[in-house]
Amino acid sequence: MTEPPSLHRFKLACLALLLVPFAAAQAQQPNTKWQLTWSDEFNGPNGSSPDPAKWSFETGGSGHGNNEQETYTSRPANVEQRDGNLVITARKEDFTGKDNIPRHYTSGRIRTLGHFAQAYGRFEARMKLPVGKGIWPAFWLLGEDIPQVGWPNSGEIDILETIGAPDTMYSTLHGPGYSGAHGISQKFTLPPGEAVDSAIHTYAVEWAPNDIKFYFDDHLVAHRTPADLPPGTKWVYDHPFFIILNFAVGGYWPGLPDATTKFPQQMLVDYVRVYSLKHPSKMQTAKQAEQ
Repeated sequence: MTEPPSLHRFKLACLALLLVPFAAAQAQQPNTKWQLTWSDEFNGPNGSSPDPAKWSFETGGSGHGNNEQETYTSRPANVEQRDGNLVITARKEDFTGKDNIPRHYTSGRIRTLGHFAQAYGRFEARMKLPVGKGIWPAFWLLGEDIPQVGWPNSGEIDILETIGAPDTMYSTLHGPGYSGAHGISQKFTLPPGEAVDSAIHTYAVEWAPNDIKFYFDDHLVAHRTPADLPPGTKWVYDHPFFIILNFAVGGYWPGLPDATTKFPQQMLVDYVRVYSLKHPSKMQTAKQAEQ
C-alpha cells in the first residue's frame, strides 16, 4: 500500500531529527592522528599552587648556569593558579632564599620530573608572554635521564623562548657537542600584527624518531633531523623527556633588565597538553626502518 504523501513527509522529518544529535556528535570528534596522554588545564582555585601530582617546584637563586638574576620560589606571589591559568609572576624585590643567595628579583619555575615524561608525540601550551629588556620566559623539555647522564647528554628541546621582543621567538635543540651558545636554534618572526604579549598563542613541538617540528599557532617554525647536527655529534632525542615552565629574569642571553623593564610581569599559561599518536605502531615501524 502506498503511504499518503503527508505521512511520508512526517517520517522523513522524524528521521532527520534523529540524525541531528548523531551528526553533532560526529562533528565534535575531529579526525586527528593524536590522542591526549597528559594535560593540565590549571583550573584549580584562585591562589592555589599547581597540582603537586603533576608538578614540582625548582627554587633558589643559583642562576642555573645562565647568570639569571632571580630567585625562584614556590610562593603564590610567584606561581599560582588564577582564573583558569597558571600565572608565573616576576617581581622586582630584594629576596634571599634558603640557599642564602641574595637576589633583586623573584619568579617561578616548575617541572614534571618524577611525575610525567614521554618520548615522542605532540607537546603544546597556550600562553600569553611578558616582554621587555632582560625578560626570558620559556616552555621546554629535558631528557628524563639527566640525573644519570647530566646535561647536555640528556638532550634539551626548547619549544619556546623569548628574550624581550614582542614579535620574536626561538626554538632550539641542545645536545652533546651542540649546546649553550652552539645550540641548533631557529629565530622566528611572528606574522604581521601578532605579538607574544597581546594575545594567547599556541606553541608546540611534534616529535617523532629522527624528526622534530616546532610550531607557532599553525605556522611551522623549524624542522630538525639528524642531518642538522654538527659532524660527529649524536642525536639524543630517543627517550622520555619531562616538561619545564619558567620565567627567568636576566641572563647571559637576554642581558639584564634596565629602567625600561616593567615589574611585576606575568607569564600566563592557559594549558599544557601532551599527545601521542593514535597508532604508535606506525612510529615504531618508522624507527625500526631507520635502524
